[in-house]
Amino acid sequence: MGGIWSGGSAPQGGSWQRGEEAAAQPVCDCPCSRQQRRRLVLGEMERAAAGAEFNILLATDSYKVTHYLQYPPNTSKVYSYFECREKKTENSRLKKVKYEETVFYGLQYILNKYLKGKVITKEKIQEAKEVYREHFQDDVFNEKGWNYILEKYEGHLPIEVKAVPEGSVIPRGNVLFTVENMDPECYWLTNWVETILVQSWYPITVATNSREQKKILAKYLLETSGSLEGLEYKLHDFGYRGVSSQETAGIGASAHLVNFKGTDTVAGIALIKKYYGTKDPVPGYSIPAAEHSTITAWGKDHERDAFEHIVTQFSSVPVSVVSDSYDIYNACEKIWGEDLRHLIVSRSPKAPLIIRPDSGNPLDTVLKVLEILGKKFPVVENAKGYKVLPPYIRVIQGDGVDINTLQEIVEGMKKNKWSIENVSFGSGGALLQKLTRDLLNCSFKCSYVVTNGLGVNVFKDPVADPNKRSKKGRLSLHRTPNGDFVTLEEGKGDLEEYGHDLLHTVFKNGKVMKSYSFDEVRKNARLKDSELEVAPH
Repeated sequence: MGGIWSGGSAPQGGSWQRGEEAAAQPVCDCPCSRQQRRRLVLGEMERAAAGAEFNILLATDSYKVTHYLQYPPNTSKVYSYFECREKKTENSRLKKVKYEETVFYGLQYILNKYLKGKVITKEKIQEAKEVYREHFQDDVFNEKGWNYILEKYEGHLPIEVKAVPEGSVIPRGNVLFTVENMDPECYWLTNWVETILVQSWYPITVATNSREQKKILAKYLLETSGSLEGLEYKLHDFGYRGVSSQETAGIGASAHLVNFKGTDTVAGIALIKKYYGTKDPVPGYSIPAAEHSTITAWGKDHERDAFEHIVTQFSSVPVSVVSDSYDIYNACEKIWGEDLRHLIVSRSPKAPLIIRPDSGNPLDTVLKVLEILGKKFPVVENAKGYKVLPPYIRVIQGDGVDINTLQEIVEGMKKNKWSIENVSFGSGGALLQKLTRDLLNCSFKCSYVVTNGLGVNVFKDPVADPNKRSKKGRLSLHRTPNGDFVTLEEGKGDLEEYGHDLLHTVFKNGKVMKSYSFDEVRKNARLKDSELEVAPH
């Protein structure tokens, strides 16, 4: 990718041009001109920081600005694809979680928010021209190419994007979406938009990681209770404050809500309603809950009063009370189990007290809290032979929860004969932030070009890493007769014997061609019966 010069002046002038195009105009380097350019650039940056209109011309990696000069002469088509690569040489035995399939989600948001409609204007071209002139210290920006799109397509992007339906659960190593230019003059545009389209790695990864945790919870809930009742509320999103931005919060929270219905990250609700839509008034729900400040504000000697006040304030709805501001075990045994027991046992099963530990080893804490509560409140044994607290009291573990500790906790509960009915979980940074593009090896690569009128299948095959070998040619995704997914390369999917392509045109020439409701996304991502038969990890 693009770098910086180690010293001296930046390259100047006229060799950075394509074919027979005129050389770049020399840049005046007098002090007054440099100051003027810097003022312009600083002004553009200030406007951007203040929330100015998004500019797709500035939403790409720096090195892509010069790529229109690097393709072979007379290139007229660039076709690229996105996948979550399968790491075939990785020792999977060393990984607790294998992530063998992915949930495709979030492209619809990106297309609607950033690419549809008239996204190119004279002002945006001028803005980009000034920024890149200063950024590269030379006139390398493709002003002619962007003006061509502005004039011929009225600022709409002449590209086509084909993708699998949102919410689809696809094994890694298969094509998820493709991009190609629709005008031979715009061969360079396909990979210009790679940067923003590949940001779909984040909602894909959040949704995939969330679904893997749902598989764990579903299996253990079924084994220890015989039912999946309440599964959609077993993993609550606590991640709002732990993400990098407001937009990240909205995207990540919406991705988790593909699989669950409990969230405290409100930003996800608005995003879903605006970019997907749902038949429900809202796609995610929460309950009243205490934080440490609403407990400690009463003082250490009045923790009991704080608890009593909160459960009285919310007597007819579920309420969660963090109970470890001082001593979680004393709170469970003495305050909840004795002093306020009369208030707890009188609560409706639809309005339970939910005790929240918030420190210590997650497994040890959950087991000890359950043990204490089991001595203070009447426990029953369900049909599967596991212990269940009375319905007016439950536990939520919201500290230190990630996919690995979740597995450890539910396995530990099962070994100690506690049903998963008794607990729910909250996850924050591990759910929305402790993730990278490398977790699922999300990748965007060119696989087909047309040069001098001749189509060529292209690929990369690094000798040092066979996992990074890319696919060849035009791609399509199909289902085999036994239901498996298969990606066909080199245009072979055009043959009638393979059935219809699962990639649908979702964007073309600036228009969103196909959209999915959030209800459809959830339906596509739902767990299959076969995923509940054996432990996934």
